[in-house]
Amino acid sequence: MPGVTKEQIQAAREADLFTYLQFHEPGVLKQDGPNFRHKEHDSLVYVTGKRYWYWNSRGRSINALDYLIQIRGYGLVDAVHALVGGEIPQEPAYRSTAEIQVSKEPEKKTFALPWARRCATAAVFYLQKRGISSEVIRQCLQAGIFYEARYHGEPVCVFVGKDDSGKAKFACMRSISGNLKKDVYGSDKGYNFCYPPQSPGSRHVAVFEAPIDALSHATLQELEGWKWNGYRLSLGGTSHVALTSFLERHPEIRRVTLYMDSRPCRICQCPENQDHASRG
Repeated sequence: MPGVTKEQIQAAREADLFTYLQFHEPGVLKQDGPNFRHKEHDSLVYVTGKRYWYWNSRGRSINALDYLIQIRGYGLVDAVHALVGGEIPQEPAYRSTAEIQVSKEPEKKTFALPWARRCATAAVFYLQKRGISSEVIRQCLQAGIFYEARYHGEPVCVFVGKDDSGKAKFACMRSISGNLKKDVYGSDKGYNFCYPPQSPGSRHVAVFEAPIDALSHATLQELEGWKWNGYRLSLGGTSHVALTSFLERHPEIRRVTLYMDSRPCRICQCPENQDHASRG
């Protein structure tokens, strides 16, 4: 990522932290009388009357650049680009108390896929290191359900969930070099990542906690040569939302196989790796 100028740093210091939190961390603020308080950092307060942030535990005010660097752990360059890269609207010269009261419930951000990098070399190499076969990766790229992007300057794999018309409704990001695991804002969890069967008409769905687990299952089938034709659905954890929604859209499914990690699933509280005949 390129460096930043003194002018950009100054602009980042002047960016409105209240607006940034509404846009990028919706729900992180709570009303505290006429003011607002950060839910995760209780000593961080937005003083509505004076329109500035005060960090009580440090005994000083704080700006948006301080917040990203000192609280969220950003580097200077990443923090500046996040604040002045055109991602958030700037604070108008004056906001009335009534306007602030109305804005305390932020509007839900419209879902949009992260901008895809033209070359997915790093993401492909990451999956190959995780043991995913080149053919499985190629099919994902061709289907538009996997690509490479950047999130705050960090390279990430993006796994996409689509509706029956092929429109993207969900996306989750997985860091290539770090620990980031994050759903894209506005994602509909009812349309989580799903690796489709090789031929239509399948009546079987295998369920996994994460997209890479589903791709590992497809790779094993390819390497070991066993015959199985079905959907491979990621739950994005252990919530039942993705599976329930999938079964509602696919009444033809007659068998559901769960491939969960070492914990009971929330769907029926059964032990992991349990095969279920879900329909008659």
